[in-house]
Amino acid sequence: MRLPISIFVSVSLFTAETTAALYLSSTYHSAGDQIWQGLTLLFTLVPSVLVQLTLTFIHRDLSRDRPLVLLLHILQLGPIVRCLEAFCIYGSVGRVEEPYVSITRKKQMPRRGQSEEVERQVGQAEGKLFTHRAAFARTSVIQAFLGSAPQLTLQLYICILQQGVSIGRGTLMVISLLSIVYGALRCNILAIKIKYDDYEVDVRPMAYLCIFLWRSFEIATRVVVLVLFSSVLQLWVLPVVLLNFLVFFFYPWILFWQSHSPFPENIEKTLTRVGTTIVLCLLTFLYAGINMFCWSAVQVKLNDPDLINKSQNWYRMAVYYMLRFVENASLLLLWYINKTDFYKFFCAPLLVLQLLVAYAFAIFFMLVFYQFCHPCRRLFSSSMTRGFWNCSSLLCLMCNSASPPNRPMGKSPRPATITESANDGAHDTASDTTDDTPNETSYDMLDDTIYENAVETGNDVSGGINGDINHSAPCNTQSITAV
Repeated sequence: MRLPISIFVSVSLFTAETTAALYLSSTYHSAGDQIWQGLTLLFTLVPSVLVQLTLTFIHRDLSRDRPLVLLLHILQLGPIVRCLEAFCIYGSVGRVEEPYVSITRKKQMPRRGQSEEVERQVGQAEGKLFTHRAAFARTSVIQAFLGSAPQLTLQLYICILQQGVSIGRGTLMVISLLSIVYGALRCNILAIKIKYDDYEVDVRPMAYLCIFLWRSFEIATRVVVLVLFSSVLQLWVLPVVLLNFLVFFFYPWILFWQSHSPFPENIEKTLTRVGTTIVLCLLTFLYAGINMFCWSAVQVKLNDPDLINKSQNWYRMAVYYMLRFVENASLLLLWYINKTDFYKFFCAPLLVLQLLVAYAFAIFFMLVFYQFCHPCRRLFSSSMTRGFWNCSSLLCLMCNSASPPNRPMGKSPRPATITESANDGAHDTASDTTDDTPNETSYDMLDDTIYENAVETGNDVSGGINGDINHSAPCNTQSITAV
């Protein structure tokens, strides 16, 4: 059994950030900055309350007689108590005989087109420790994107306004950045384990390094761009932020309404329909908060029993990064046009170039991760490079079709000869034949649904650019007969 290091890191970052924020808010109070003090406390206490509620909800403490634990959660000390409990469980493993064990079956990564199932006994203590790890993985994401990300943006904005960085503010900014990157890393690992739950997933150190570099460049660049834009156009930053947030908040709900699926009732048996709606709204709220700063590895799908989209959609990822790069470049251009005298000490064109290159580095490390370091890349039914290439080709095709053809002006068309007419007729016949033939697979980019005009033979499932996983048969044994 592995040492619960991830739990210790989550609690350490949570405690350090809360302590630094409380100290910084006291300095704001001493200096008479009531607005900065209130916002600093807001971005500290709100995610802390959400973390306590998440831990209570996952461990089902409301249905158990544990008044002391509930009191500690009310006092915002729940993560520390849960961490101590997890280490006590880890220390008791092997000392007391387990009353019963459960057997789990996991598939190994396919080798030479075959995958073997492995049975493993899981004791009661290991099951409890697994619940603790899963709970803290989710709380790390909540703390990162609903607390640390707004906190880092706020403190960096204050640094620009006051033209200086104090020790307390700099410490809080460093801890917040580490918390955001760690939360994004946990989000990636959580998405992998949810999507490939049937497989024994082993994440290598190189994969952790690629994710860390990818998320560090992506999040740091995004925060700096938003702060620079807000420092010169304060009135326009609110519409930009609200538009981004509302798009990602309502996007899963739009897909859910388009699917005509029944309302999900299997989240928690004790929850009413109102309670389930509140939980789903909080989930999409967190999803929007993640996508505000970086790509969310966990894609919400409300019509799925697990509420998670388990298909790897390269189209959606490519469109997100293309639009985000264009948005960052546009915001930097507006900042460069409207920059104040404070930035005369900086080389503005060089700063813009560095930020764009940093975001390009983020995309580069993301591609390296999915192409070479992803622990389940053998299960991809199509390569990421092919998906991105097809997406860019589709965008180019759409741009070419939207632009009007260039025709010569002032010249009458030359009369067509008999040979040209014959060729044109043959060409039209071939085009009609091609258009009437149904495509092998067509993709709906909004709801990730694959419409296949093909008859499948056997039990194979054809994979496409979306990268759906083929569980019923190896990826290299697909057989499709076109209609």
